[in-house]
Amino acid sequence: MLLNHIISSYRKADCLKTLLRSSVNRLCLSSRKKSFAAAMSEALDKLEQDNLARKNAKEVENQSVKETNQVKRNLKRKKWVDWKAQDAEEAANGTKRAPFDPADRIKRKKSAILLSYCGAKYFGMQRNPGMQTIEEELFKAMLKHKWITEDSFEQVQIACFQRAARTDKGVSAARQVCSVKLPEELDLQAFNQDLPPEIRLFGVERVTKGFNAKDQCNARTYTYTLPTVAFAAFDEQHEQNTYRIPAPILERVSDTLKLYEGTKNFHNFTSKKNFLDPSAKRFIMSFTCSEPFQSPQGIEFVTLKVKGQSFMLHQIRKMVGLAIAIVRGNTTTTSLERALTEERLDLPMAPGLGLVLDTVHYERYNDRYGKDGIHAPLTWEAQEQQVQEFIEKHIYSNIYKTEAEERNLLDWLSTLHFHSYDTRRDEASTEGGGNQKKQNDDDDGEE
Repeated sequence: MLLNHIISSYRKADCLKTLLRSSVNRLCLSSRKKSFAAAMSEALDKLEQDNLARKNAKEVENQSVKETNQVKRNLKRKKWVDWKAQDAEEAANGTKRAPFDPADRIKRKKSAILLSYCGAKYFGMQRNPGMQTIEEELFKAMLKHKWITEDSFEQVQIACFQRAARTDKGVSAARQVCSVKLPEELDLQAFNQDLPPEIRLFGVERVTKGFNAKDQCNARTYTYTLPTVAFAAFDEQHEQNTYRIPAPILERVSDTLKLYEGTKNFHNFTSKKNFLDPSAKRFIMSFTCSEPFQSPQGIEFVTLKVKGQSFMLHQIRKMVGLAIAIVRGNTTTTSLERALTEERLDLPMAPGLGLVLDTVHYERYNDRYGKDGIHAPLTWEAQEQQVQEFIEKHIYSNIYKTEAEERNLLDWLSTLHFHSYDTRRDEASTEGGGNQKKQNDDDDGEE
């Protein structure tokens, strides 16, 4: 009996244990299921919040883009006149608006213009607010003759204006070329009457729609006219009016200039460029010296002529300055050879008076479009006689007269011994050539 009672109690305890275990398992499973559902709910809520945040951010971004586009449209949109209000105002003043003339709506096409100017009293070619520049005089005349609109006068990019080369303060141009959209009917004679006498527009040619005076120009030629006394030995005394350059010295000038020819690194002949800058490499096609000739004042001059694909700021004036120093004996050709290496040397810069942009070349454009029967080649042969007369009267005569009266070059020659022609200790060392206007060191004729 006792044994049966013990066995029965054990069985009841075991059943109770099994039931308790089963209940605990059901409770744990229910708890786990409840935790998973809560986690899923939280994840879904978070996902919904993220989607809503992204949607709001996208809407803000779209609104910002719309506002930006609206601003751009407003900038491009013409400022329409409230004619009703203006007519009422003019009627009160006793005036009346002229009726609209359809002829005022002028169709303009891309053109190339041939420009000559003496830059002696101008602060360069490029427009500069508050300064007297060549472009400012040109644009004022264009606006007066309705070659460009008032919007184009305020922002010349609207008329697709582009110069082939930008000249610095005091530098002249014999055959500058610019591209701009102009009307088909033009009166050059009347236009030139509204330009200063030292600026003249000699020709206009229709060009292709995509023509750009700077980008399509494949070479530029500059001249530098100076008295031959500049090449006399530095330890000799000579009068500018009586000096005549000997043949051996003239030959040495030509030999020195030839050292610049070819593709070389001209980082020492400009500013803010180092040897590793790829744009410091330039190709000089030729650099020659003319035979001596006498000016009307009796001073002997020569003209140096350099042709290259493009030039950097002050490059030509520094090339001329170093060549003069070599021929005079202030330094040797070793300085020129070192200047074309990675060393940073102190080099002189010749004055800007004798520098002239002589010609801009468009051989590739002429070969492709000059013979298509629609566009004329940009050689300006028909205008050459007028250009030559202008050059002699306004450009070279100014160089001869200024050198005779002010002796700019002789004053500059006295500063050559201040240059070390060696490694520069200070990037801010003094450059010769008078006051200089800071400009962006871009490519193509930044002289």
